[in-house]
Amino acid sequence: MKDMYDAFQLNNGVENPCIGFGTFKAADSKSAEIIRTAIDAGYRYFDTASFYGTEGYLAEAIKASGIKREELFITSKAWKTEMGYENVKKAFEKTLETLETDYLDMYLIHWPLPEEGYKDWKRLDIETWRGMEEIYRSGRVRAIGVSNFLPHHIENLLQNCEIRPAVDQIEFHPGYTQEMTVQYCKEKNIQVQAWSPIGRSALLNHEMLMEIADSYGVSVAQLCIHYALQRGIIPLPKSSTIERMKQNQDVFGFEISKEDMYCIGTMAQAGWSGLHPDFGSIRGASK
Repeated sequence: MKDMYDAFQLNNGVENPCIGFGTFKAADSKSAEIIRTAIDAGYRYFDTASFYGTEGYLAEAIKASGIKREELFITSKAWKTEMGYENVKKAFEKTLETLETDYLDMYLIHWPLPEEGYKDWKRLDIETWRGMEEIYRSGRVRAIGVSNFLPHHIENLLQNCEIRPAVDQIEFHPGYTQEMTVQYCKEKNIQVQAWSPIGRSALLNHEMLMEIADSYGVSVAQLCIHYALQRGIIPLPKSSTIERMKQNQDVFGFEISKEDMYCIGTMAQAGWSGLHPDFGSIRGASK
């Protein structure tokens, strides 16, 4: 990858830009300002979700920018309350309406379980995926996939699907690399995307990461983003200032050595959100 406009090819041939902008909490000020700033900073791939409450603000920012829809790559997700065959189809229609577009580039199931301890998740996921397949066949979404699914969740779909998931979007960053899920997706030709690729504040002040980043003349955030890319994973960083937004794009001028990749990949757990697909929020965090 040479710049943020290069792309990874998904298993259905769709080109997925190698860096996106995460819009979670990007409209806490109840305005489209941050997302519009991200467009001005050069981002063309935007990750949103019905749960985020940012779909409408993304639509507003795109309209104000004058950027043509076909120049953008937009992903959204069906929330836990929108699971099920009929529900997910209705959710998709609402998302298109809110985003003021007639198609999505990607649509994902946000979580595999609608609530902690839900016993009949296998049936629900299969029914939801059947609705996703119908949406895909309609030609109004270019790729479909999942988010926060672990191997046993994906295996359930693969044993019962006609269209394979193109993507699994998971929490991934130094200190929480979910190696088994990453390896499983690689074996199944499912593209991994990384939400929270920079982790939390604990990573920005992590002594080892600071030392490695300094050796390449980059920030810890840039190191984390490049680490994902070097692993073949699409990072979805988010920030609120144009300076940080541009810095998060400037991650292509160096290569992390094999030794440093090993050190980063085996560091102790750090920066984890506390969220687990099967057990809910373990430390009260939310995404």
